[in-house]
Amino acid sequence: MNESLLLDETVPGGGHASLIVKRGQLLRLTDLRGGANVSLMLFNAAEKTERLNLPDTLKCQHTAKLTTGHCLYSDMGRILAAIVADTCGWHDSLGGVSNQQEVAEKYGVGRYQELRNAFYRNGTDNLVVELGKWGLGLSDLLMTLNLFSRVDVTDTGRLEFVAGNSSAGDYVELYAPMNTLVVLTAIQHPLDPNPEYAPKPVKLTLSAADRQVAEVCRTSHDENVRGFINTDRFFL
Repeated sequence: MNESLLLDETVPGGGHASLIVKRGQLLRLTDLRGGANVSLMLFNAAEKTERLNLPDTLKCQHTAKLTTGHCLYSDMGRILAAIVADTCGWHDSLGGVSNQQEVAEKYGVGRYQELRNAFYRNGTDNLVVELGKWGLGLSDLLMTLNLFSRVDVTDTGRLEFVAGNSSAGDYVELYAPMNTLVVLTAIQHPLDPNPEYAPKPVKLTLSAADRQVAEVCRTSHDENVRGFINTDRFFL
């Protein structure tokens, strides 16, 4: 038994969850069946007006391909999470999250009245439900990172979803250098061309970790050194 394990649960396809990953903890998300997508939001748990800033995240690390060694920055220049392990290799920062109209147009009518708990959910509503548990609302639904999904930009500027980016058993590990509120939903990517409503489950495991696991991120870019310093100063 792993004595450092604090949480082990599965978010069903179409489901949603939220939790605070405390400073020094490690959150692993695992694609159980392959083809999963997790739309993810991050906030400073102590001051929720500070949240994930994807433009700064990409700009300061000179990439739109987020994987091992990259940090997820807040709008205050602090690091909300560091990607310390990743067997998938690419996570989408461009595609956003689905809404009710998009789901209805793509998959048809899937009402609770007929389908009960199998009704068709969408990412926007799922995230708003979780945000409400922390005193947040629709106006706080800003930037989302899509774990396990890859979106390429063609030569003509078109966003193109890449199928088969994640396989069963692929995982990504997020280390928290600060107390980070994680809000997520296991829902299909809005650009996924699959005409069938079939969101996939993901497993969440939370454990204590040594801060040395984040060295792969701290040393990968000069900006990340400063980002970790800014984050540590928050706890002086």
